[in-house]
Amino acid sequence: MKARSIAYAGATAVLLALIALAFAVGRYPVSLGELATLAGALLSNAPHDLASNVDTVVLQVRAPRVLAALLVGASLAAAGTAYQGMFRNPLVSPDILGVSTGAALGAVLAIFLSLGALGIQLFAFAGGLAAVALVYGVGSRLRGHDPLLALVLTGVVIGTLLGSAIALLKYLADPYNQLPAITFWLLGSLAAVAPGDLAIAAPFALIGLVPMLLLRWRMNLLALPDDEARALGVNTRRLRAIVVAAATLMTAAAVALSGIIGWVGLLVPHAARLLVGPDFGRLLPLAMLIGAAFLLAVDTLCRTLATIEVPPGVLTALVGTPVFLWLFAVSRRPW
Repeated sequence: MKARSIAYAGATAVLLALIALAFAVGRYPVSLGELATLAGALLSNAPHDLASNVDTVVLQVRAPRVLAALLVGASLAAAGTAYQGMFRNPLVSPDILGVSTGAALGAVLAIFLSLGALGIQLFAFAGGLAAVALVYGVGSRLRGHDPLLALVLTGVVIGTLLGSAIALLKYLADPYNQLPAITFWLLGSLAAVAPGDLAIAAPFALIGLVPMLLLRWRMNLLALPDDEARALGVNTRRLRAIVVAAATLMTAAAVALSGIIGWVGLLVPHAARLLVGPDFGRLLPLAMLIGAAFLLAVDTLCRTLATIEVPPGVLTALVGTPVFLWLFAVSRRPW
């Protein structure tokens, strides 16, 4: 119990420190004193004597980006935790059912049709949901196979098909306007996030989080063989469908907001599991805290490392690839 409390307290402290750092650093640095003065003025609704640039940089430029990093990191970590628990395998991620590829295809199609930012988000969200519905519909009808293995293999096959459609749209796109926008979106970025984008994505992420929180104790039963779970009175088919829908909502909302940022949903749940164990009720909150902190740290590095902003997916891949290989090497059983 003490170790778990230390893990929660440490993750919360690191997250708060990273939030302060993210607001402070950048091309226009803001001191911690100025941040404290601005926060006090906002909480008390009182005027302050800070330069107007501080208001603009903190509230209009950095605040949406920081909130987006927290939302995307927590959503991907929660979805990854749910998928890994459902598939009884710590080496799967939210991409396993094709949600990221489906969302990418929707966004690429919106860019190809020259729709605005709202259209890109809505198409990305719809594409993610459609991809998972297709994978789940096909995989659940494959008789004579292990249902979890059928879902995984169907997700890989459908994801490959959707990736081919993305490649076709890139080939047909205008190379001067549409293709650069498509490439930029597929790399993933939080640079262009606006308050309106958050207003669209946040409700869907919260809707997906609610059933996970309500069912977090039953999620542990999905780690058992289906026969044992059903003997305990749990409808595993219905529970799995609810978890898939909730995790897909959160992943689609994150991808629609930021583009594809890989590895968060794979690495963060495993790190949280090392700290508090596999119990989903304890694992989910810590994974969300670590996921939010991890992506916020990555995004802060991306915009401060060089004069040209580095896509966050590049840094997460640099960290994720060796860690994934290590996980694969030390894994001796599926769960």
